[in-house]
Amino acid sequence: MTESLPQEIFADDEVSVHTVSVSEMDNRSYLVSHRASGAQLLIDAADDPAALRALIAASTCEAGEFAVATTHAHWDHTRALPAFAGARLLAGSDDADAIEAERGVRIGDRLDHGDEVAVGPLRLEAIALRGHTPGSIAYVLRRPSATLIFTGDSLFPGGIGNTDHDPARFASLLADVTERVFERFDDDTRVLPGHGEPTTLGAERPHLPEWRERGW
Repeated sequence: MTESLPQEIFADDEVSVHTVSVSEMDNRSYLVSHRASGAQLLIDAADDPAALRALIAASTCEAGEFAVATTHAHWDHTRALPAFAGARLLAGSDDADAIEAERGVRIGDRLDHGDEVAVGPLRLEAIALRGHTPGSIAYVLRRPSATLIFTGDSLFPGGIGNTDHDPARFASLLADVTERVFERFDDDTRVLPGHGEPTTLGAERPHLPEWRERGW
């Protein structure tokens, strides 16, 4: 695996967002930092604890409240969670038991659709996107200049996440992504997926009928 260095992908006067690729599968971990307080939220401790700790250290000049949020229970998004077992951990209610069983950690905050995620002054919204896993959660960061959605494996450039050709799971995920993401947020909204490069809702919106027709 080629070493990946942290990259800043968003910044305003109060908040910054950095990302790093931490696996052979190009898993993307994201760090949301509040400069003044030092509060930080790490989204998906997917792999490579050393790289994640370097990301955390590089992204703020203060030490403040810290938490780790997981987008979903799949193994490749949770490999580094044991390294943060002493931190406050968050995940979707319907994925939390699976994460705890696989990684031997305790999910202290079990999130449902519409819950607020508060870490110091940072505020994000939890959006349940059911289908890729039962408890998949996207995290929405609203800032005056931009809205960013950390979608895990529920929405990528070119389509929604894998539902193993299960019609019920596909219908559930497409409905949630349509109603809870595309119908609520504007075209400038940035989509930051669990693997690979970002996109925007405006770039993906015209393709919704095509995704529905192809069934995956």
